Amino acid sequence: MKGKGRTILVIGSGPIVIGQACEFDYSGTQACRALRQEGARVVLVNSNPATIMTDPSVADRSYVEPLTPEVLEAILEKEKPDAILPTVGGQTGLNLVVELSRRGILERHGVALIGASLPSILLAEDRERFAAAMSEIGLRTPRSTIVTSLDQAEKALEIVGLPAIVRPSFTLGGSGGGMAYNRDEFRDALYRGLDASPSHQVLVEQSVAGWKEYELEVMRDRADNVVIVCSIENLDPMGVHTGDS
Repeated sequence: MKGKGRTILVIGSGPIVIGQACEFDYSGTQACRALRQEGARVVLVNSNPATIMTDPSVADRSYVEPLTPEVLEAILEKEKPDAILPTVGGQTGLNLVVELSRRGILERHGVALIGASLPSILLAEDRERFAAAMSEIGLRTPRSTIVTSLDQAEKALEIVGLPAIVRPSFTLGGSGGGMAYNRDEFRDALYRGLDASPSHQVLVEQSVAGWKEYELEVMRDRADNVVIVCSIENLDPMGVHTGDS
């Protein structure tokens, strides 16, 4: 999409929380500046006024409003943007555009998504589909199974064993999940995870706590150009959150 003459709605990430911190304010600010340099008119919505990106000089118009589907639809009706950039809004931005699409709001207003397509977002956020995609390209992943009800929990333990990790879908930084070392902890984690997940779906996964942990930060565009931004070996093993390392 050519930037000149277009209006782009950028979704901010809201308050700084664990798993969604100041890096989104920085990346969102840079995105707004880059879009304006390309000639686009930038409309920003963020619920957190204490950010760089809500400075009046960053976007052409800024809204400090709750990040809800209702608020975003009102902004779409008023500003009539050509596209939405949700990727610099973290989990909040991604979940919002998924919900806008589910309600038919994106289609009704004729708004495109830039930065990531809806199928890509759904593939990355739905843990069952993501595991299947990794299997298709030959990448090994820990043993896992999808659970959507308590009735499926016992079968999941037979496949995965203990200790196990409960990972809710469509949540920020795995919030609502956790590690389970026994059946009581597993049951508690399952209740939390199913309640926290908007899709009421959790992945019960084999624990790899204690393994060496490496991270690769990779950027790829639709033309399959790839750059590895950085590679990291964590000092602490798997099981210790990088924020605590």
